[in-house]
Amino acid sequence: MSINTGNKFDIIKGVRVTEKSTKTAQDKNAYTLVVDRYANKEQIKSAVESFFNVTVENVTTLNMHGKKKMFRGRLPGTRASYKKAIVRLSEKDRIDTGVGG
Repeated sequence: MSINTGNKFDIIKGVRVTEKSTKTAQDKNAYTLVVDRYANKEQIKSAVESFFNVTVENVTTLNMHGKKKMFRGRLPGTRASYKKAIVRLSEKDRIDTGVGG
């Protein structure tokens, strides 16, 4: 299944901000994004470059499967699955994630 490549807002869903992703952004200039499940690496690269006006060096993608959880203590449920992309930028570029540092 393919998605519309014309709209970068359909590909990039958001920025994943955790302790590990913040450390990776500071040390390796790599940012963790939540992307559309059907987007490929070329589509993610072009969307990030046009949306944030940066130069992307490398894109790594991971399919994250939803965890099984208990809802209100007794009803079983599952968290949503999503696709995660780790995007490494060139040395001169940065993305402002809104977190200090």
